[in-house]
Amino acid sequence: MSELTQTDYLNGKHPVRVLSVDDSAFFRKVLAEILGHDASIQLVGCASDPYDARDRLLALPVDVLTLDLELPRMSGLTFLKLIMERKPMPVIVLSSSTPTGSKKAVEALIAGAFAVIEKPENLAQDRSFGEKLIKGIKMAAAAPLRRPRPALLNRCLPAQTTLVPAFNSRQIVALGASTGGTQALEEVLTMLPSTLPGIVVVQHIPAGFSTSFAARLNQACSMEVREAKDGDVVRHGLALIAPGDRHMEVQWVRDHYRVHLHSGPPVEHQRPSVNVLFQSLARCAGSYTVAVLLTGMGRDGADGMKQLHDLQAYTIAQDADTSVVYGMARKAVELHAINAIVPLENIAGEIIQALETQSKRNRSTTCANK
Repeated sequence: MSELTQTDYLNGKHPVRVLSVDDSAFFRKVLAEILGHDASIQLVGCASDPYDARDRLLALPVDVLTLDLELPRMSGLTFLKLIMERKPMPVIVLSSSTPTGSKKAVEALIAGAFAVIEKPENLAQDRSFGEKLIKGIKMAAAAPLRRPRPALLNRCLPAQTTLVPAFNSRQIVALGASTGGTQALEEVLTMLPSTLPGIVVVQHIPAGFSTSFAARLNQACSMEVREAKDGDVVRHGLALIAPGDRHMEVQWVRDHYRVHLHSGPPVEHQRPSVNVLFQSLARCAGSYTVAVLLTGMGRDGADGMKQLHDLQAYTIAQDADTSVVYGMARKAVELHAINAIVPLENIAGEIIQALETQSKRNRSTTCANK
């Protein structure tokens, strides 16, 4: 990455220099046409495979790389991992939404890709693809570059007992994330035991990819993790991931929480939106909530976090040093909506401590009222 500032890119004072890696000559042509309509982006070169891309990266100044995952001679995923190890830079993955494509796309996000944008079936006629791509390239160029964090070795082991700690049935954990969040969520959730109250998660992710993301987390975590379905009960030992392109709200029904999914308008340009989730918890859970905002661009979740904080929920923000993009969490901090600003590796411990403190407080209140 060059020494140009974020402001230089955001204000268009310097064009974002892009290298495209794709084996389709047709796609490279269409991409050149799309990027050619924006004067703040300069396509400096195209490569048909990773070896060609390596040579061009050595010869050309490149700020952002667009990368297909289905490439000859070397897979795009392998090439991405090599880039992040040897010459980290913002990479936008362009992927199909097929089950195989979405699984590889999630692996790419975990490996350090800045974002994944779904390739449309009819590339020449899908204008939204070009808009998403141009926006993604500018965001990637402007964001602080962070190396992907290596996986931690001290993951939580499955609980050795079937006993569930005496948490209150009203307690619930909510996490929100965007850019860089797939890796951050994996790090947090794999360090949590399966005996905690139910967990609900909103990650900004394209439709079609959330199923693969949840399946990956389910393999890595001691708790059950799956993509949420409308009407799912939120229970201990279960983490529910909002589907891509669906808002997720939580409702209290008699003696338990249920999730409600819907396709309402985007909030803060996002669906699913962290604000939608957090604001629903402000209505039904309030002080029984432990809410976390992780790495991400924009301000989604900040207003909902403020509502929860004002209701005495315990609120946690990932710190700037461990965030890929310190945006959403920073906005919540600026609103004075955060109880604790914590490095990523300490967030799981902070969640557990907050739940235990809540539980003790609730038991003390109950005893005092008897």
